[in-house]
Amino acid sequence: MGSDEVFLNVPYDAAFERLFLAYIMGVTAFHLTPRTTIEIPAATRRLDRIQILLHECRFSIHDISRVQLSRTLPRVPRFNMPFELGLAVSWSTMNAGRHSWFVCDSERHRGLRSISDLAGTDINIHDGTIQGVMRELCNMFVRQPVRPDVTELMKLYRKLRLATPGLQKQTGSRTLFEPRIFAELCFAAGRLRDGDL
Repeated sequence: MGSDEVFLNVPYDAAFERLFLAYIMGVTAFHLTPRTTIEIPAATRRLDRIQILLHECRFSIHDISRVQLSRTLPRVPRFNMPFELGLAVSWSTMNAGRHSWFVCDSERHRGLRSISDLAGTDINIHDGTIQGVMRELCNMFVRQPVRPDVTELMKLYRKLRLATPGLQKQTGSRTLFEPRIFAELCFAAGRLRDGDL
């Protein structure tokens, strides 16, 4: 199990790309390693990839801000994120001290209304903003030996955001949710953190 690894369980959609970059840069700035299901070969079933990462990572962040009704009929809610959060809660309970999980949302009180079993859990509300993600990462990882502040994290994020189009061009990636661009973003985030880029 990677003691410095963080499973980012986030929506893979174009509207989430900026927040995805914020999670990558923010987690890296805490000297932690972002992990996603993107990096595991596609031949592995998605649910198995999630379980692999839960077992390998010391932390997981579950962003449930996209739990909403689909646009097409029949209009149904997407329950993937809450279901996957349940896997993390179960794994953590059965393996005390080996895994810590965090829940993020963009709206206050919504998560507890839709998943009442989370009562007593602090949900990190990022308000759907980059600065909100950075603030909540600071709250989640307050016990880390390296603790950058929101101002530092925002500067690093802006630099990674500026580098992203070039990285996409180099990798030929259509979105940020592909294995090679994810690897390059993590590498660039580490170099930015260390002042090498």
